[in-house]
Amino acid sequence: MRILLLSTADTDLLAARASGADYRLANPARVGAEEVPALLDGVALVVVRLLGGRQAWPDGLAEVLASGLPTVVLGGETLPDAELMAISTVPSGVVTQALAYLVEGGPDNLGQLARFLSDTVLLTGEGFAPPAPTPAYGVHGDHPTDPDRPTVGIVFYRAHALAGNTAFVDVLADAVRAAGGNPLPIFCGSLRGLTAGAGPLGLFARCDALLVTVLAAGGAVAADASGGGDEDAWDVGALAALDVPVIQALCLTSTHAQWAGSDAGLSPLDAAMQVAIPEFDGRIITVPFSFKQIDADGLSVYAADPERAARVAGIAVRHARLRYVPNADKRVAVVLSSYPTKHSRVGNAVGLDTPVSAVRLFAALAEAGYHLGDAPPPADGDKLIHALIAAGGHDVEWLTPEQLAAAEARIPGQTYRRWFDQVPAELRERIREHWGEPPGELYTEGGDIVLAGLRFGNVVLLIQPPRGFGENPIAIYHDPDLPPSHHYLAAYRWLAAPVADGGFGADAVVHLGKHGTLEWLPGKGLGLAADCAPDAVLADLPLVYPFIVNDPGEGTQAKRRAHAVVIDHLVPPMARAETYGDLAKLEQLLDEYATVQALDPAKVPTVRAQIWDLVRAAELHHDLHAEAMPDADDFDDFVLHLDGYLCEVKDVQIRDGLHILADAPTGEPRVNLVLAVLRAPQIWGGARALPGLRQALAAAYSLDEQALLAAPGQRLALPTALTEVVDGRPAPPPTRST
Repeated sequence: MRILLLSTADTDLLAARASGADYRLANPARVGAEEVPALLDGVALVVVRLLGGRQAWPDGLAEVLASGLPTVVLGGETLPDAELMAISTVPSGVVTQALAYLVEGGPDNLGQLARFLSDTVLLTGEGFAPPAPTPAYGVHGDHPTDPDRPTVGIVFYRAHALAGNTAFVDVLADAVRAAGGNPLPIFCGSLRGLTAGAGPLGLFARCDALLVTVLAAGGAVAADASGGGDEDAWDVGALAALDVPVIQALCLTSTHAQWAGSDAGLSPLDAAMQVAIPEFDGRIITVPFSFKQIDADGLSVYAADPERAARVAGIAVRHARLRYVPNADKRVAVVLSSYPTKHSRVGNAVGLDTPVSAVRLFAALAEAGYHLGDAPPPADGDKLIHALIAAGGHDVEWLTPEQLAAAEARIPGQTYRRWFDQVPAELRERIREHWGEPPGELYTEGGDIVLAGLRFGNVVLLIQPPRGFGENPIAIYHDPDLPPSHHYLAAYRWLAAPVADGGFGADAVVHLGKHGTLEWLPGKGLGLAADCAPDAVLADLPLVYPFIVNDPGEGTQAKRRAHAVVIDHLVPPMARAETYGDLAKLEQLLDEYATVQALDPAKVPTVRAQIWDLVRAAELHHDLHAEAMPDADDFDDFVLHLDGYLCEVKDVQIRDGLHILADAPTGEPRVNLVLAVLRAPQIWGGARALPGLRQALAAAYSLDEQALLAAPGQRLALPTALTEVVDGRPAPPPTRST
């Protein structure tokens, strides 16, 4: 008796096919409601399994239920879905047992599922075995281990192992071995709810890095934990305790052709499931290496792209290898932005004192055992930048032939041509079209490409190469089409290439502060291909990126397009703008105006004239929309308007200096920063969860902060309790704000 199995889990369908039972198979995600009648023709029973519940296929499910055939409706989780069980047309016990066969999975259990349903629903009397337990986790394949190589775990779904859909895992394992690592493919059902000493954690502990294709480990609903909400709703403590890089290897639901032809790279579904949600786990984002492929039976299997698998493996092995290299032997590149290409803009990271932070970073590296040469770097930020500029820089107005000739970091033209020939052909042609034949004409000397930098033993400090040149270098900073120049490509190839191949041999690169240009180079928006410029430039070199914490949007670019490990740093100290100069004088005059109105009215016209003269001198009349001095009857209203304007100006938050890495503010700057942070209401999950400090204080005295801000300068009858506090008199504590 033929059974129709409709499952959004392709592994269910593959296992059912391998079972040899009399199934008709289809994935609801690829079946329209109008196609259901043809699928139902000639079948005796229907099993529908929907990941995402009833709403995943409402019209198609309605067609199935309307057919009158016995129907088992199941969800994608391991426990029965009450709603789906209720709409099933067979007894609930049958539904529960059917789910058990699918949860255990594999061809044998799918074969017995067919016999079970045939017996219990269709009463054929075939006989059946109960669901057979299958391993919850384990190692796929036999992979010998070399103790001198780092081990990279490849974590994939147990369902793939049971269904035999493992070719994509085998390709990635081969790539890890080719990159110099020991592959350890590990299958499991989920990464959620891991506890110490249980499940696959023991296998994970054998690894120096994890390549993960399984979805998020921290929880099921990221929004519950976003913005400081329910912190317990997302927990990756078990994975974090392993203290190894956890790297996302992207398995797309699209075909290879769809991905290759897309400028965006990833579909909205893949962007969410393969990138955005795994980022809640803190994973490093790589590139797609596996794609859906429809076979002759109309079933979907995973097909790997060997070239992209090699990139994923290379990133993982290079991260894993870091713990195998002694600090004294590690080579690190520190790259400073320069936007635009002027000496005055070297190291101009947003909100960060880059020169001093670089000095602090070098000192920390030396303390950790890194080799910084016999002559230590300058211990002063200004001296470091002056030394960097003296060595060359990119400011063509000041760069001299002598500096080019003396530059230590240089790449022979023949070496660069060899590296350039390894770039994907399409990108090579775009570079040639814009920048000519290698090595180009920019920052070259005697046929060599010259880099702007300083070398301190195993650490090199570089100025990031210009994004481009011409009349308006700022306009091309984010140009989505302009390919990197030969000079740009050469700099990163030199950093990454082994010493034996003419390179610096960096083990990692640090982009010091927001932000550089690498993550903005042309290519797909997400899920980069080999000919996307960021991928070709950075290759598999680990990238660490200290980035200002209040701009996650631009930091995300680096995470998603340059596999960056973003290290958030604090915003600069904040303070209120207050008033100064003419604005401070205006405040004094407003106070004087209030005084003479009450005590010496004869002087009022004089003070009015002084106020207006100062408003005109400070060019404030434009902001106040008053081209002529208000007459006597309207001047009091004008004064209220002016007072509100000055209050708004004073209240503006401004930066009070720059942040220095590992240097927390103290004293008054710390107080001002905390006040600035607490000033705004806390918004969690799109809802206002906690009032801001000022809002709470206003509410405690029966005032409305929003109303006060909407009418700055308006006269109010203040609560007595508040005036007593302002005057320094004891007052009862205010009522608590709810």
